[in-house]
Amino acid sequence: MAPLISALVAFIVALLVGGLAIYLAASVVIDAHSYEHAIVTAIIGAIAWALTSWIPLLGPIIALIVWIGVINWRYPGGWVTAATIGVVAWLSALVILFVLNAVLGLNVGAFGVPI
Repeated sequence: MAPLISALVAFIVALLVGGLAIYLAASVVIDAHSYEHAIVTAIIGAIAWALTSWIPLLGPIIALIVWIGVINWRYPGGWVTAATIGVVAWLSALVILFVLNAVLGLNVGAFGVPI
């Protein structure tokens, strides 16, 4: 039972980190203010990434375009705005993960933001 609980906790923390990164990015780029919306975006983005990244040769590129498409669908502003949110979310996730992993000594990832 303990491995299941630790896996669930790791998933929830990773989802919260991914959602936080998207939330921070969306709030900076378009002044969005819903953390819940960012968490749902992270879940949908992770599913979209998982469904497309396995494609040989072009999978990661297709997955990145689909992930930005999810952001474009979930937030206003078009493709350039969505790509900007994606870049800022990626940078935010790197900073958050650095603080959690290197400074605090945790070992977590970010769900919903390709790292």
